[in-house]
Amino acid sequence: MLLPLAGVTVVSLEQAIAAPFATRQLADLGARVIKVERPGDGDFARSFDDTVEGMSSHFVWVNRGKESLALDLKDDRAREILARLLARADVFVQNLAPGAADRLGLGAAELRERYPRLIVCGISGYGTAGPYRDKKAYDLLVQCEAGLLSITGTPDAPAKAGIPIADIAAGMYAYTGLLTALYERQLTGEGSAFEVSMLDALGEWMGFPYYFATYGGTPPPRTGARHAAIAPYGPYRVGDGSQVFVGVQNDREWAALCAHVLGRPDLVEDPRFRTNSLRVTGNERLTELIETAFADRTAAEIVERLDAVGIANARMRTVAEFADHPQHAARDRLRSVDSPVGPLRALLPPVTVTGREAAMGPVPAVGEHTRAILAELGMADPGPSAE
Repeated sequence: MLLPLAGVTVVSLEQAIAAPFATRQLADLGARVIKVERPGDGDFARSFDDTVEGMSSHFVWVNRGKESLALDLKDDRAREILARLLARADVFVQNLAPGAADRLGLGAAELRERYPRLIVCGISGYGTAGPYRDKKAYDLLVQCEAGLLSITGTPDAPAKAGIPIADIAAGMYAYTGLLTALYERQLTGEGSAFEVSMLDALGEWMGFPYYFATYGGTPPPRTGARHAAIAPYGPYRVGDGSQVFVGVQNDREWAALCAHVLGRPDLVEDPRFRTNSLRVTGNERLTELIETAFADRTAAEIVERLDAVGIANARMRTVAEFADHPQHAARDRLRSVDSPVGPLRALLPPVTVTGREAAMGPVPAVGEHTRAILAELGMADPGPSAE
């Protein structure tokens, strides 16, 4: 079955995570993604680590299925190559340092004038206006500016998210924006330009704490692995020394937990715990009661009881345990992706379409496709600005 973006060409001046994450989604859907990199070292995310058989885990994650074109954009010939590519392209994506795209003549207004059908997406840290427009932005720093660290961690210390959540948020909004723009062009024949900032993207994901703090008068407290506004919701020690995570979302589930798991139906009408707000306020005492009831049972026994009465629960897995999660094998979610260091194991993209498989092409080496792309453009000699 033909992939939905087959025939769409994307040119991307991308680095690190946000833009590469967005364009990798397009590549998985069948788009041709040409990644423009610096000759030699390429995208600096290639050197973040060397844990994947000598390659960077960050780079492998967000760059499969792309063609790597090495160009030194300070060179006139390289800019000519890029201009020829953009004349044929459907989409241009960039997340260069503040102001860099404009200095290269690749600002959104200029590109839209030169290429009316082109869709232009710019990803930045803080947007192209305002006092922070020229400020460098990395994931952790945007987490700080968005207030995420103030509500994440323990009461004693804040903590960043364990994944680059600001980059991922921006990448996902860029991806959905590009899909929308492609659909709009199908209707109108005209391209468009839009921007996504990491601060705005993560700010959208901060909606619950924003409203909680703005209208509640105080921010959600840092509660470690527990939920700041729902109880019981978090980890509870059991008799075998491990923990079971329990999530109770409403009073009906609370009643089922009390009667069928804790063996304490009297707690349903206990004035200390009658509503969720009261349970949150009395969470310390509530935790003691739950862990007392769990003390003579194993985690497997607790999970079995919780599942039997429809109470959401989980065991805390390591990353290695997630990689070998039984759901992956049962649902045939693992694939092999080629790379310069050989085949690598990868998970299928989250959206599962019946009868259609994601492209999941190879991870490219720096400049691997330069000669082929230049030959396609009638410029077979790569010259000093390409390798």
